Amino acid sequence: MPMPMGLACCAIEMMAFAGPKYDVARFGSEAMRFSPRQADLMIVAGWCSYKMAHAIRRVWDQMPDPKWCIAMGACASTGGMHRCYGVVQGVDNFLPVDVYIPGCPPRPEAVLHALMDIQEKIRNEYSVALDYAKGEPRPPAPPVRPHVLSPEGDEPVAHEVLHRPLKST
Repeated sequence: MPMPMGLACCAIEMMAFAGPKYDVARFGSEAMRFSPRQADLMIVAGWCSYKMAHAIRRVWDQMPDPKWCIAMGACASTGGMHRCYGVVQGVDNFLPVDVYIPGCPPRPEAVLHALMDIQEKIRNEYSVALDYAKGEPRPPAPPVRPHVLSPEGDEPVAHEVLHRPLKST
């Protein structure tokens, strides 16, 4: 159930994607939810100011887990042509984005493709069976950190080695 966060001109293309011409109902996402407690997918469409970023993050925090995010358009992905102090240079600065949609504005077909990518990601990574196996809670997910290989290239370097406190001289 998508939670539309239409911030600028990309919101018009998001509305077209939800219209009858592109028939998003065949993917099961025709019902846009304007309540964060009923949505599991946030579509951030358009450029985001720093003032709006706090409200978007609050809405994101109110959404139940598991949840996913799509950054729609060049402005939501990288700030686009708005290289100024008031615009966040990509919503991935404050949200975990799963799929980026390029374009200014992106076509509704690109939004449908991103929706199918999210569905494929859910199909491959998430299962309700993983929530509780025989009444036991599942182990916590490992932290998402980049894997840095050692100079030999054989094994990953531990996070503690990379981020050692500096010795004062």
